[in-house]
Amino acid sequence: MIPWNNWYHCNGNTYGTWLRGDPRGFRERHHRSHIEGDYRNPPQKGLHDAKLRMSHSKMKRSAVYLSRDEYEIAGLGMVQNLQRHDVVVLALCLDDHHFHLLARFPDRRPRWWIGRAKLHSSRLLVDRGRASPIWAKRCRCLPITDRGHQVNTFQYISQHADRGAYVWTFRDALPSPNG
Repeated sequence: MIPWNNWYHCNGNTYGTWLRGDPRGFRERHHRSHIEGDYRNPPQKGLHDAKLRMSHSKMKRSAVYLSRDEYEIAGLGMVQNLQRHDVVVLALCLDDHHFHLLARFPDRRPRWWIGRAKLHSSRLLVDRGRASPIWAKRCRCLPITDRGHQVNTFQYISQHADRGAYVWTFRDALPSPNG
């Protein structure tokens, strides 16, 4: 699907917080096999326990959950990095284990740009003593189809503040990169 004016809704997780076999639902990479359910309608309890155990056994370290200070630093770092590369960011929310982003990218490679932003935010956290890796591989990028979809996504991301997430929107001032 071609995005409306290169706008995307992207979301991703910290390392180890959403694995194959997760009881909230999951997708196989490239949809190699069909998995019933999603986070709204989870699969049958215990159906994918073997896949979840396998996923846990392959992890090189424990899952990463960020503190409030860490996810504010990471969120600001992501926004600053994206803006420095001419990505128009309307909204970003980040909590202890996942982020949502509404942005307009200079081309149709949002995962590449987000990868750079995740790397930058990781470096900021590692400089403060956090062990790496921080982020899971890849992220999900859904094309925005029209203005109404963009507005709904903006509202959805903004509402994460009610759940304790750090939320940055285009209305907020961005501190200097050194501060």
